Amino acid sequence: MTCRPLLAVCACLLLGLLPSLRAAPAVVPPALIPLPAKLTLADAGFRVDARTPVVIDHSSATRHTASYLIDLLARTRGLHLRVTSGKLESPAIVLQRDPQAPVAQAGGYALDVTPQGIRIHARDDAGLFHGAITLWQLLTPDARTGAVDVPGMHIRDWPRFAWRGLMLDSARHFQSVAEIKTLLDQMAQHKLNTFHWHLTDDQGWRIQIRRYPELTRIGAWRTPPDAGHDGEPKRYGGFYTQDEIRAVVAYAAARYITIVPEIDMPGHAQAAVAAYPQFGVTGQRPAVSVDWGINPWLYNVDDDTFTFIDHVLDEVMELFPSKYIHVGGDEAIKDQWQASPAVQAKMHALGITSEDALQGWFIARIGRYLDQHGRKLIGWDEILEGDNLPADATVMSWRGTDGAIKAALLGHDVVMSPAPALYFDFVQGDLADEYSGRLGVESLKDVYAFQVVPGVLSATQAKHVLGVQANLWTEHLPTFAHVEHAVFPRLDALSEVAWSPPATNHWPSFLARLPAQFERYRAQHVNVADGAFAVDIATDRNLALATGKATVTLTDQVGVAAIHYTLDGSAPTPAAPRYDLPFNVTLPVTVRAASFADDGSPLAASRERVLDRAALLSLPGNTLPNCPASDFRLRLQPTPDAKSTQPVYAVNVFNTCQLFPVTWMDGVTAIHVDAVRLPRNFALAHEQKLVVSRPHATPFGELVVHADQCDGPVLASMPLPDPAHSARNFTLDARLPAQQGEHGLCLIYTAPIDGPLYAIGRATLTP
Repeated sequence: MTCRPLLAVCACLLLGLLPSLRAAPAVVPPALIPLPAKLTLADAGFRVDARTPVVIDHSSATRHTASYLIDLLARTRGLHLRVTSGKLESPAIVLQRDPQAPVAQAGGYALDVTPQGIRIHARDDAGLFHGAITLWQLLTPDARTGAVDVPGMHIRDWPRFAWRGLMLDSARHFQSVAEIKTLLDQMAQHKLNTFHWHLTDDQGWRIQIRRYPELTRIGAWRTPPDAGHDGEPKRYGGFYTQDEIRAVVAYAAARYITIVPEIDMPGHAQAAVAAYPQFGVTGQRPAVSVDWGINPWLYNVDDDTFTFIDHVLDEVMELFPSKYIHVGGDEAIKDQWQASPAVQAKMHALGITSEDALQGWFIARIGRYLDQHGRKLIGWDEILEGDNLPADATVMSWRGTDGAIKAALLGHDVVMSPAPALYFDFVQGDLADEYSGRLGVESLKDVYAFQVVPGVLSATQAKHVLGVQANLWTEHLPTFAHVEHAVFPRLDALSEVAWSPPATNHWPSFLARLPAQFERYRAQHVNVADGAFAVDIATDRNLALATGKATVTLTDQVGVAAIHYTLDGSAPTPAAPRYDLPFNVTLPVTVRAASFADDGSPLAASRERVLDRAALLSLPGNTLPNCPASDFRLRLQPTPDAKSTQPVYAVNVFNTCQLFPVTWMDGVTAIHVDAVRLPRNFALAHEQKLVVSRPHATPFGELVVHADQCDGPVLASMPLPDPAHSARNFTLDARLPAQQGEHGLCLIYTAPIDGPLYAIGRATLTP
């Protein structure tokens, strides 16, 4: 028996690999994400149409859940149901709080579909809401509108982890209240329950504190590099008023999501020190930072500074009822503490011999204050340094999993949030049209494969793992379109990792359930990245250049979608030829390809590649790899706050050197480069010494072309224009000596490292 595993996953396959799923052999499981803990399919189901009542008990929470379900169905299915309370109608959808419901775990629920109707019952309000979300997914199995035939089934479901989180950085780039609510809705639809809100950093203070108005009057705004030019605003920023925060907290709570605020300390404090320099170490007032990375500004360690922090936390705790308050604790370089006689005297008085231990003392002091107010401290894994962490503090492990392991061994609760696996600002794919972000690729499959509980922990130690969280840092994600593109569909993988039992983890089954979720995204106008299913059109460039013929290979990340293609430049449809094996073409030709679900719905936008001599000799800078031994790489916007999603430029801020791949050079006599000048807004702290500086023969540097290797002969040198009197985008041209056969090129910018960055938009070899 054979089948394509994208939509029609064979029941036999699922029965063999998903032990919690039992079904009649001919029945395909429903497209639920995350997959329930236990699902048994039955023979007879129930039809839901506009006449089906939703019957609830008399509690306000149940009525709210019913209203949420009805509204969501109306928006995504065009199905308009009505709610009634009290007397049971049959057939009906029944939502009921029941202390005897069969699922005892917090947040769990039971859902039964029979010919008499659909019943959801749970012991708590959160469980009833989660059951309603599952029902909504059952009622939106495709893109159709109106009535739905729901298969008969019995679900017993509960979360694997208590902490199922997503962190959003609103400090580097600011999102509106409406955009935050959109993200919260998607979290709720994926049964995530913790929104970690990063509200303060070097680049902005985003929360109104009544006692300290300068935090938002000054600290919430920065003056970008090149302010007022090429679309860059003269001033960038914003903040959330306390009324707005209360509204967002209530909105989240109505969806059973807890918001954990983060007020970063002792580092990442530049915006606060810009507002109140007396609470910094030097007494000087910096500007709110425009530089991404690690800035040097720390809080002081005197009593006045702690009074300031305590007052800030008082208002934070007034706004956020969360048990946990996140205090950051990461990336606090200690240069200012080391250089301060007052700080060194404080260390001596305390008997502290290192600045790391001083940070431990600092965090412990904050932890005691939070404990006095009935809250718990949580911070990044650097809070373990100094061995002074409060016993009940929780550690969020981001520098891999080592911090989590150490914390669990010491008896601390932990949340798994490691980079790069769960850093959603890393790009999802490596095609040339991917949005800005960090490289390399953290794919949908990488997220789905993440193992939350480290294998080295014993069963007792593993109980300290509260759960899992993905982080979305926004240095390179300036708009909400960027945020959505980075989050979705990786949030689907995260939700299953966080909610479903590990025994149900099965990649083909997950892929089979994704197309229905993509339709739900479309109905809600969510900007979803399609990199997992986008088609890469590959060929042997040199063979094509030498012979005028090419063999074309079409691939996507997941490797199971149906790919269809055209050779005349028209848009591919499911009626176009289906790709099964590499095929031969004669140049010139335009190949377009796209992937489709089994029902014909598109899984990704079509991609196009023109195959002719000119196109094969012209490559986007995003596709040119770094020089050897240099793997750091970013995809940058033209300006730090640009609202567009394209173009983006691949840059290594440590070494501006890229390779043009080995190419058939017969007939090539010149090179043309579309170049761009970018702000060098990176605070590299102690890693600044790693930036490669090169000699340059002209005042502003050159783009130097070497033959084959980066230490090979110089073929051309193109002077860079004066940054003060030239456009951001410019072109460079040079003649190349004749070469025969296959050769590569090394392209190196030699601009001074205290000036702007330069990137390659496109490099083209010409006759």
